[in-house]
Amino acid sequence: MSDQHRPEEGIEYEEVSTDDTVIGQAFKVSMIVIGALAALALGAWWWFNRPEEVVPAQVVTPDAPRAIRSEVKVPVVAFTDVTAASGLDFVHQNGAEGEKLLPETMGGGSAFFDRDGDGDVDLLLVNGCFWPHSARASEKPTQALYDGDGRGKFANATAGSGLDATFYGMGAACADADGDGDADAFFTAVGPNHYFENEGPRFAERDAGLAGAEDAWSTCACFFDADRDGDLDLYVGNYVRWSRAIDLEVAFTLDGTNRAYGPPTTFEGAQPYFYRNEGDGRFTDVTEAAGLRIVNPATGVPSGKALGVRACDPDLDGDLDLIVANDTVANFFYRNEGALEFTEKAAAMGLAFDKNGRPTGAMGIDVAWFRNDDAIAVAIGNFSNEPTSFYVTQGRASLWLDEAITSGIAASTQKFLKFGTLFLDYDLDGRVDFLQCNGHLEEEIHKVQISQTYEQSAQLFWNAGDEAQRPYVEVDSKTTGDLARPIVGRGSASADLDGDGDLDLLLTQSGRKPLLLRNDQALGHHWLRLLLVGRGANQEAIGARVEVHVAGVKRCQDVMPFKSYLSQVERALTFGLGSASQVDQVVVHWPDGTQQELTGLAADKLHRVEQAQ
Repeated sequence: MSDQHRPEEGIEYEEVSTDDTVIGQAFKVSMIVIGALAALALGAWWWFNRPEEVVPAQVVTPDAPRAIRSEVKVPVVAFTDVTAASGLDFVHQNGAEGEKLLPETMGGGSAFFDRDGDGDVDLLLVNGCFWPHSARASEKPTQALYDGDGRGKFANATAGSGLDATFYGMGAACADADGDGDADAFFTAVGPNHYFENEGPRFAERDAGLAGAEDAWSTCACFFDADRDGDLDLYVGNYVRWSRAIDLEVAFTLDGTNRAYGPPTTFEGAQPYFYRNEGDGRFTDVTEAAGLRIVNPATGVPSGKALGVRACDPDLDGDLDLIVANDTVANFFYRNEGALEFTEKAAAMGLAFDKNGRPTGAMGIDVAWFRNDDAIAVAIGNFSNEPTSFYVTQGRASLWLDEAITSGIAASTQKFLKFGTLFLDYDLDGRVDFLQCNGHLEEEIHKVQISQTYEQSAQLFWNAGDEAQRPYVEVDSKTTGDLARPIVGRGSASADLDGDGDLDLLLTQSGRKPLLLRNDQALGHHWLRLLLVGRGANQEAIGARVEVHVAGVKRCQDVMPFKSYLSQVERALTFGLGSASQVDQVVVHWPDGTQQELTGLAADKLHRVEQAQ
């Protein structure tokens, strides 16, 4: 996440003329040569010894293609801020008090999940805290739990829930880790991580082998059945080797004087954790044996700086692979070879770098079948002055190409600092749209980069399908209501909170309240929502893939709620049907490899689909 500073060019030198009415022609020529050499020498001395300029640095934006104006009519859908009206009173605490410590910039995530099994979506909000050396260290902000009522309202259920714990949290992943039928909660953190077992109605923190090192900094997390034994294993991404002492030694500035947040390029990378579920409530760290420890071959230093992770199965072999968004270093693609062994193949597959072969400041990540065919896209939100990466399979799952330009999102996303990236069908027309949550790190960034602001609006891209020259068209912010409000955006998550069939949004902020946005689309489109229930320990059917066939078109999604940036969407799947009022067929590919076909599912309903015996 490093800012790009380039020296100003175009310094001009005055020509020095001589009076040829007094001196001879030869002498004049000699003096001109001598004068020119002296001027060049003086100019060179001045250039290399010039004082630091105090004018604000100017951003030189790399060439980017202009967005093609499309004649398609983008549907008008407004989002309404219902944060206060819904009952959410949470304020994120990042602990910032002027020392400019890197974790303070990162914000916290959120998780939509059903904590009590009543069918209504509940909400977990991740909080930070004050640093141990702070004069405010005795203040104890906690993680926050809110019970949803299924009609868009929340009640603060934090007190006495067991999740009212104080630590410097980053992200959350909630799943039935112990296979007892209810969702447990795992938090990543600066320092040891925290696992809470759901004992209904309370949570209890357990030592399940998931804490990690005391001095680690964990970020993203993903539960998935890596070895297809029926229970959920856990991947945890670590960011950089960090401590307050290391951070203060960096002494990074933007203007040459005042301390600023240092970029991750000044810190060493860190190895992830990968835990095998033992099936008895305990986990074992098998990171090294599984092949997930990657080092720089020249230095031996860990290569990864993970901020986002997405499990998926692009080659449809039944084994879930992992794609990791790494900040300022190459992304990873861990191919699942079976038997808890992975091989890192991102560079060979075209997923490691941007189209120019450079690493990006990668943050959030999501995956989708965005064309309603077999092509899969991986979207990764990058730092400012870098377009969002949009890798698409090129006929086979082993070859990807960054199609950010041809998809229509490169030019519009380049300026912004992107965190939470998310695919969703916000208008229910049957095509997967794209959202990203934006916000800068430095409150006064505009003073040194005139193109940047601390608060930035989220961006929404409508999937025009075959109606436009490029599939994605940026939605005019004047039509999106409160979604266009500038915020210090970090995580993004979606869920149908009021039971009307469309997806509402939650955008988290660093050091501020989250933004809960009700989707007020009224386009008359039909929809189908599916909540899968599997057999055995993985009753939540994490990793299942669902095909919905409508009028000869196949729409596909997978049950993988851990995505975006440090966040989790609801587990139920929402399929927009557009004008179609019926579904021809639904095919469920369950995590254990079995297949189930369903017909006769009515539109505009949530269906609970149980795996056949």
